[in-house]
Amino acid sequence: MGSAMSYPSFSEISKTFAPGWFASVMGTAVLAMTTHALAQRWPWLALIAEVLHWFNTALFLVLAVPWITRWIRFPQAALQTMKHPIQANFYPTFSIALLVLSAQWLAFTEYTQVAMALWWLGVVLHFAFSFAVLFFMFSGEHVAVDHVTPANFIPAVGLVVMPLAGGQLLPLMPESMHELVLTINAIGLGAGSMMYIALLGMTFSRKYLHKPTSGILTPTLWVHLAPIGVIPVSLMSLLQNLPYPAAREAATVLMLLVWGFGVWWIVMASLLTLAAKAAGELPFALSWWGFTFPVGAFVVESLRLSKLIGWSSPLVIGVAAWVLLWFFWLVTLNKTVRGVISGAIFKPHP
Repeated sequence: MGSAMSYPSFSEISKTFAPGWFASVMGTAVLAMTTHALAQRWPWLALIAEVLHWFNTALFLVLAVPWITRWIRFPQAALQTMKHPIQANFYPTFSIALLVLSAQWLAFTEYTQVAMALWWLGVVLHFAFSFAVLFFMFSGEHVAVDHVTPANFIPAVGLVVMPLAGGQLLPLMPESMHELVLTINAIGLGAGSMMYIALLGMTFSRKYLHKPTSGILTPTLWVHLAPIGVIPVSLMSLLQNLPYPAAREAATVLMLLVWGFGVWWIVMASLLTLAAKAAGELPFALSWWGFTFPVGAFVVESLRLSKLIGWSSPLVIGVAAWVLLWFFWLVTLNKTVRGVISGAIFKPHP
């Protein structure tokens, strides 16, 4: 009885609802889409992928209720999080979830209008979040070296995700809108790529010169893989709608090189994560969902690269990363469900 009475109310959950919850939607979406892609080789995966698609759609709708409620009923609490040097970076996971859901609906259904609506809403909200999050960081003095982690990549990741579904939706739009959509995709990809390059230097500087990322932020080490995986794939998606075949060949070489860095970083991130676990510095938190989408983005890149150059090695490595993705997803989902049942996951971290 005491345990039941201690469970937080919906109002309490909404007031402290963490912005990073939508990383679970991002991770589940990329798991569904990579499983769907591999179902072409192993047809028995098709049903699993379909279940993941509908589960993820429902998950987004459920999570959207307390997220929106927080902005309506507790705007000061929401704005306070927006100004936090670390937590603010997770707000764009909501708009990124919309963008990846758009790609997911394109892959699984014929409801292109749903995918179109999700993409446009995701684009508008993500531009808004990317400006808001960085405005507060650039205009204040509250960000210190300790706050610099790969979580800072999240606003950039959303920008480079735009062409993934945007490129596929372009043929379904009126020709009069093609230039506008291509411009949006180019702005998102360009801004996000430049931001990643700048932040890559900052995060490596911290790794070399400052204390390592640990505790609940350890999973953010894997966020490096998100732009590594998404940028080349989005670039190819953009170039497919432009009359520059030579650029597509150059982009394929770029993808191969960036993919190589991704292979190296998976090993490095694994070593650092295992070291943190051995030291007892890997407590469960919502940040564990940071294991999933980045690895999934790398899988997408691997499968695409294998088709482009005809090599089996990216496919083999991509399937191995897909197995790792399943491991991360199942472990994190299990711990998340247990946290929801107990109510512990809704208690804010200090």
